[in-house]
Amino acid sequence: MLVLLPPSEGKAAPGRGASLELESLSLPGLTAAREVVLGELVELCQGDEDKAREVLGLSEGLRGEVAKNAGLRTAGTRPAGEVYTGVLYDALGLASLDAAAKRRATRSLLVFSGLWGAVRVNDRIPSYRCSMGVKLPGLGALGAYWRTPMASVLPEAAGDGLVLDLRSAAYAAAWKPKGEAAGRTASVRVLHAPTRKVVSHFNKATKGRLVRSLLTEGVAPKGPAELVEALRDLGYVVEARPPKRAGQAWTLDVLVTEVH
Repeated sequence: MLVLLPPSEGKAAPGRGASLELESLSLPGLTAAREVVLGELVELCQGDEDKAREVLGLSEGLRGEVAKNAGLRTAGTRPAGEVYTGVLYDALGLASLDAAAKRRATRSLLVFSGLWGAVRVNDRIPSYRCSMGVKLPGLGALGAYWRTPMASVLPEAAGDGLVLDLRSAAYAAAWKPKGEAAGRTASVRVLHAPTRKVVSHFNKATKGRLVRSLLTEGVAPKGPAELVEALRDLGYVVEARPPKRAGQAWTLDVLVTEVH
């Protein structure tokens, strides 16, 4: 099972570990593309600070993020699972998983990123600020930029098992499973049951709890249909829509009655 996660806008403070080594990151087929994005981002942030804030969509209060990006090549690193914070990652609680569940997380979780493309939770990265929706001056929209390298790398990472897609739309734009892999993909939404609306906070929190449930229970569904049954066994209310034709993914709606 491969679980596709969005990153978090907020990041933990810079680590004290060794500086970034792009060649050490998972999915080495993305190394060249990562180097290009990293170079563009660092150059932008080492120049005009106001221009960098505008490009990155940062408020005045986040001005310090520009300086952080400018020093990415020499900044300390920590595992990506510690760098990403926020509602989903708080609910997922990687640090509190038992040893077996942590091994499952290392094998199955893949976090998408405007800067790195995608990383495993044990990949060591510095804290940064660069969403997939950013348009860097020399590269354009990052979602579009990552499609080509992702298309050559992600199918192998997905293998022949279930792909559980929990990404937001901006990150889903970087890679969409196609062909036979699409039929093994389940895209999940979390809806407030009474209103059938997506509410950001509990959408993220529920996705984090859902992944934690699968990891702690050691559940490894082989396909979307098995995933639906597994989630129902774990106490989730799930409505499933199988694909209408080949090359499309399953859609799963997880219904939540309480906003928390």
